[in-house]
Amino acid sequence: MLDNPRSPRVRAVAKLAKRDARLEMGLFLLEGPQAVSEALTFRPELVVELYATPTALDRYTDIAAAAIDAGVEVEFVSEEVLDAMADTVTPQGFVAVCHQFPTSVKKIFAAGPKLVAILEEVRDPGNAGTIIRAADAAGADAVILTGRSVDLYNPKVIRSSTGSIFHLPVAIAADLDDVLSRAKAAGLQLLAADVKGDDLLEARTSGLLLAPTAWLFGNEARGLTDENLKGVDRAVKVPIYGHAESMNLATAASVCLYESAFAQRS
Repeated sequence: MLDNPRSPRVRAVAKLAKRDARLEMGLFLLEGPQAVSEALTFRPELVVELYATPTALDRYTDIAAAAIDAGVEVEFVSEEVLDAMADTVTPQGFVAVCHQFPTSVKKIFAAGPKLVAILEEVRDPGNAGTIIRAADAAGADAVILTGRSVDLYNPKVIRSSTGSIFHLPVAIAADLDDVLSRAKAAGLQLLAADVKGDDLLEARTSGLLLAPTAWLFGNEARGLTDENLKGVDRAVKVPIYGHAESMNLATAASVCLYESAFAQRS
């Protein structure tokens, strides 16, 4: 059992909470039973190292079985070691180190997608992870993060996605103009979620959402720039019927993605 929180191995894992270390090593940190289970189920080849407390492995027998099936060795560690490795205060008994696995923008559009989420300058990791989770739930074909957005492998993004990063292709560090151009060439209409846009209800009733769509979502505070909006076919807003001053970006994105999913499946 690994029980020294100050050992070089433990420090090497803990460094992955920092972007520079992730970029240098091409690895990222995975924490908690849910995320680890999704990785072992959907992308076991990405798991480089898997650490668990004996108590956690006894409790989550499905993870133990999945690790055996995937040929991934589990190393036992003490609670103190796990706490030293993890970015969270309560990693719930599991920490894994995984290979990064971004998908190219070219590959995404070559696959003939019908629903794609594009994130431009989305800086909050919780929002980015939640949008990835919502895109997964809505059956979207891919998510694309431009180079101005938060790092996909930020531990908070990974946690907020609750394993959805292992379910659908995600591209990173993309150039927005290139993404929009490729989306149009692939036959997708470009819709921007923007407070200055047309009412989403109108878009629904007009049949606009039936077509294959790439949704563009902007910065939490500033939204999308006028230059961004020049590149899309139409801007659409989620109406606020109550007295809320505004709507959280991830919530609005979830509504937009599901509206497209409902229309495309109707």
